[in-house]
Amino acid sequence: MERNQLRRQIAVMRQSLFDQGFLDEQFVQLEELQDDANPNFVEEIATLYYRDSSRLIHNLDQALEKSPLDFNKLDNYMHQLKGSSTR
Repeated sequence: MERNQLRRQIAVMRQSLFDQGFLDEQFVQLEELQDDANPNFVEEIATLYYRDSSRLIHNLDQALEKSPLDFNKLDNYMHQLKGSSTR
């Protein structure tokens, strides 16, 4: 596939994600931090977010199955998840 055609497809997909509300100004700010010294910055940040979120959701699920519930632990997990997801 031609490089210019691939770039156009990426631009269309990126705009679609903005139009659907999946991306916002924070994503643009992340992109601005990416440079030649760290060309995969956005990818690395997104990967870390999804890895951490997956781990936190798994921890929440396990904590909710225990009896009695440890509300301090649940609060800690929710606080971590909210903190990493907040705009």
